[in-house]
Amino acid sequence: METLALYLGVAFVGGVLATLVRLPPLVGFLAAGFALGAAGAPDLPGLGTIAEVGVALLLFTIGLKLDVRSLVRPEIWLTTVSHMVLAVAVGIGFLGLLAVMGMALVAGDGLGTLALIALALSFSSTVFVIKVLEDRSDATSLYGRIAVGILIIQDIVAVTFLAIAEGRPPSLWAVALLLFIPGRRVLYAIWSRVGHGELQAIFGVAVALGPGFYLFEHLGLSGDVGALVMGALLAAHPSAGEMSRSLMTFKDVMLVAFFLEIGLHGTPEPQHVALALVLLLMLPLQAAAYAVLLWTARLRRRTAFLTGLALGNYSEFGIIVVAVGVEVGMIDDDWLIVISLAVAASFALSAAVNRRGVEIAAWLTRFLPPKDPSRLHPDDRVVDIGDVDALVMGLGRVGSTTCARLRDEYGLRVVGVEHDVNRVSSLQGDGFEVVRADATDVEFWARVKRAGHVRLAVLAMPFHNANLIALSRLQDAGFEGQVAAIARYDDDAAELRRHGADAVFHIYGAAGAELADRAAEVLSTDR
Repeated sequence: METLALYLGVAFVGGVLATLVRLPPLVGFLAAGFALGAAGAPDLPGLGTIAEVGVALLLFTIGLKLDVRSLVRPEIWLTTVSHMVLAVAVGIGFLGLLAVMGMALVAGDGLGTLALIALALSFSSTVFVIKVLEDRSDATSLYGRIAVGILIIQDIVAVTFLAIAEGRPPSLWAVALLLFIPGRRVLYAIWSRVGHGELQAIFGVAVALGPGFYLFEHLGLSGDVGALVMGALLAAHPSAGEMSRSLMTFKDVMLVAFFLEIGLHGTPEPQHVALALVLLLMLPLQAAAYAVLLWTARLRRRTAFLTGLALGNYSEFGIIVVAVGVEVGMIDDDWLIVISLAVAASFALSAAVNRRGVEIAAWLTRFLPPKDPSRLHPDDRVVDIGDVDALVMGLGRVGSTTCARLRDEYGLRVVGVEHDVNRVSSLQGDGFEVVRADATDVEFWARVKRAGHVRLAVLAMPFHNANLIALSRLQDAGFEGQVAAIARYDDDAAELRRHGADAVFHIYGAAGAELADRAAEVLSTDR
């Protein structure tokens, strides 16, 4: 218990310090892991298991939002394959240059060793990127879906490599896993009967770790991929979004163990730190390569750069690949420490960059020529909203109700803005006027400005950061109408007002006031 308290305390301090310098808490958790390792802290039994559970649940929740058909699109699979080939070639050349320059840890390594290290550095971090997308409420945006698709294909490549390197071919019984495709109806039936409380969360954890992680591992496949597959099989259920939200806090707490574990891969020496920092020089090339490849796939420059910035980091899979290389004698032990440091440092750098990702992507667009709008990918064409009175951004329960109320009670011409394609289709079927667009896209707001008729913008997205970014985009585009926004907490409401929102609806406070009014009405009629 004392060891657990020590780890939790150090992790908490690290997370708080990272937050104070405006970095995500996960960067502080990584630093806490390195601090614990350097201080010779005692091992915490079960830390690895907790980390595995956290990653499995993360991938399960990704699967709940995944459209498997998107993985076969050229902008995803062709970009992934092309980028990996390019990244490995550039990595070999870069490491070879360091060897020629006489860097001690690289000098003397053969081509096979350099190729394996380059492969390890070619992956982007699934855990980190998903956290960035969730924090920005962008997991279902076009660039978010592309990034997730690329990460999934990378994970499949990594798992295949590990299976070959470890000499662990899948069991012949693995073919039987295909029965889950028709069998998901049974899971749907069970899910529909467990309700909306803690039973739903327990059901999700049981499916992710049982038939997902454990069964796939037992049959010689990756348990992480198994959790992802089970999530994807359940993605069409009406409560998929609710389950994803119910697992969020539990998953985030478990992932702290994952980030701590990365920092416990040995005590770094100055030469390890120096080489890890030098390896960061390849990250801009990695991000730029993603952007150029996606731009050639007919995506807008903004979408291409947003995706590249999100994927511009090294992966936890890189540590695993190097660990396997150490086990089979292909790589020296020092490389495990170096790659762990490089992964951690890339998270810190990428977190700082992606905090201003929208602004940086807008600035970087000048380095690629624009494309004819008619030649853009159909999913990435900026839409005009036409002659409307009000826009509502984010069409969850709050946003869709707001749309209906403004339209039916106040007679306004209202258009909803939503980037989740499934939600757009559903709402259009229910009679809502909806366009699929990204409320944080300055080009979209420029078109709203040119339309000249919109008098009211309502920011009803579920994440505070997304509403704040959209408010900033409105102001950058010169929007002159009124802006209303929702907030969950007092400090969020104060920040929105401070940044120029004309009206802020505090969800919990307003709900309490409404409940009091209804209660008073009932009391008065009872008299």
